[in-house]
Formats: sequence, C-alpha cells, structure tokens
Amino acid sequence: MSKDSICLAQMDQIVQKTIAAIEKGKKEIFEIAEECRQECKRLESCIDELKVKIVKTIEEVERLEKLEKKSRYKLMVISRDLKKYDEEDIRKAYDETKDLQIQVLIYRKQEEQLIAQRTDLEHQLRRMRSTLERAEYITSHVASAMNYLKIALTNIDDTILEIQKKEELGIRVIMAQEEERQRVARDIHDGPAQSLSNLALKTELCEKLVDMDIDRARDEIRDLKKLVRSSLQEIRKIIFDLRPMSLDDLGLIATLKQYTNRFMKETGIDVILETYPEHIGINPLIEVAVFRIIQEALNNVVKHANATQVFISLKIIEDMLIGSVIDNGEGFDIKNESFSHSRNISYGGFGIYSMKQRAELMKGKFSIKSFVGKGTTIRIEIPLNPQEKE
Repeated sequence: MSKDSICLAQMDQIVQKTIAAIEKGKKEIFEIAEECRQECKRLESCIDELKVKIVKTIEEVERLEKLEKKSRYKLMVISRDLKKYDEEDIRKAYDETKDLQIQVLIYRKQEEQLIAQRTDLEHQLRRMRSTLERAEYITSHVASAMNYLKIALTNIDDTILEIQKKEELGIRVIMAQEEERQRVARDIHDGPAQSLSNLALKTELCEKLVDMDIDRARDEIRDLKKLVRSSLQEIRKIIFDLRPMSLDDLGLIATLKQYTNRFMKETGIDVILETYPEHIGINPLIEVAVFRIIQEALNNVVKHANATQVFISLKIIEDMLIGSVIDNGEGFDIKNESFSHSRNISYGGFGIYSMKQRAELMKGKFSIKSFVGKGTTIRIEIPLNPQEKE
C-alpha cells in the first residue's frame, strides 16, 4: 500500500470518526431539547392549575371576609343589648367571629403561597424555554455541520483520485446553484416580497385608520391576518422546494406522498403513485436525486404538458431502482431541437438536461420518450450500490 493510500485511508477514518462523534452529540442535544420541551409543557400545565386555584382562593377569601364582617356586626349588636342577649349568645357570636377571622387568615396565607408557587414556576419556565432555545439553536448548527461533513468530506480518496471529474462536476454544481438561486429569488420576489410590501402598506393604513374609522381598521387588520397566513404558506412552499426536511426524517416514499398530494391540490392534476414499501431504506443521496428528478418532471407537466393525469412508479429490482413518470399530456417532438431546447430551460433552469445529469451522477441511466398528442414518459434506472457499477 502506497504512502498516499495510507494517508487517504487515515483521513477517511478521521472523517468517519468525526461524523460519528457529531452524530452522537446531535442525538444527545436533541434528547435534551425534547426533555426541555416536555418540561415546558408540564410547567405550563402546573401554572394553569395554580391560576385556577388562586382565583378560587381569592373568591373564598372575599366570601369569608363578607361573613366575618357580618359576624363582627352581629357581635357588636349583641354586646350592646345585654338585656335581650345573655352571656351564651355573646360567647357564640364571639366564637363564630373568631373562627371566621382564622379562616380568612388561613386562606390569605394559602393565596400568598399559591402566588409564590406560581411565580417560582414562571421563573423555571422562562429558564427552561431559554435552555430549549439554546438546544434548538445548537441542534440546527450541528445538523449543518453534519451535512457539510457528509457532503464535503466523505470519500476523500475519491475526491483526490478523480480531480478532473470533480472539477467538471463543480462547474455543473455552480451552474445549477446559480440557476436555483435565480428561481428562489424569483419565487421570493413574486411571492413573500410582494406580500411583505403589501403588509407594510396595510400596516401604515391601519395606523391611520385607528383614530379615524375603527370599524374599517378592524377589517384591514383581518385582511392583514389573511395576508400574513398566505405569506407563511408561500414561504413554507419555498422551503419545501429547497430541501424537504421529511426526506431525512421520513424517507423518499413518504415525502413523495406528501408532495404529490400537495401537487394535486394546487394543480388539479391527478397523480397515481405506485412505489416499493416505505420501510425499505436506500442511500440518502439517491433519495434526493430521485425526488428532484420526479419534482422536475411534475414541474414540466404543469408548465408544458396540459395533462390531466400522471402515473409515477418506483420499483426495486435486483439492486436497481427503476422509476418512471408518465403523463397523458400533449407530448412533443424530441427530434425537434429548438422545441427540446425550450424544454431544457423550463422551471428554474432544471429541465431535461438536469434530470439526465442527476441520474448519471448516481451512475444511473435516464431516458425520455414523447410523441405529439400521446404524452411523455420519463424513465430512470439507478443502481442502489453505484460503486459496484464503476
């Protein structure tokens, strides 16, 4: 074994150990955050219960104070008329007044104790929320570090031994990133940016209307709430398109189900999804590539196909993932270069060329068939163990 090979093996081993250590730390921090979250819920519940008890105690104190006041008045009346009332009546009135005064003191003390408990729990809750925020902040940064290490530092030997291939890939990635940034910028400009501009205008209008026309101000505030909700939906959609978190949490199949359900609601195009069982796990990089290919295929259907139905199939046959996306749209002539080129620069710049490149980067194959009036079929074949195909 050469010196370079030994160095590469050592570097790869160091990276793997680093990733494992960060993964362990990430898990521990996540567990701490989850414990903090549960403790926050418990404290909130205890505080709510104490608030109810405090209200009831205050009401009881007020009731007893009224009774004690009446009792003292009764005692005064009896004490003044010794001819009408005897010593026994005076003693009973005095005992009754004394008992009520004792009860008032007891409940007042109980009220003070309950308020002190509530204050203490509120302090605990604030500290726990602060801890939770720090844990979530650290978790997000650890996740970023994990992603960076997994993407940038794994398989260092391949990176060094195939410099020319990686340089070419780097250029493609940069181009894809720029195209994706243009798409995101356009989505933000046309969506949330416009909404935020409207929010600013409506906020100024509400400020002016508060002193002039309170009813109209309320109407504007209601419209403002709707606009905020709409902006949040647009932002969530952009975030999902950038990187569906469910890919890491739930896997490819569950994410596709969510995405196609949303796609059907937004477009009215029926999607039939047939897949391998959800519990079968595959390489995360392959999952991302397949998801992006299907996502781009559906984008092309919306932009160009005028289809009413799409059939998506994903199967695993002998360590090979076989996928297809078939629509019943108007189709196109693949041999027509100008028409085909227009398809290549579809939504966000990720067209047919991009789908082909994603499949090939996974050591797979990509093919497309389309005929005018007969729809379009996209097919991918990706090995589940791409290193064995080299």
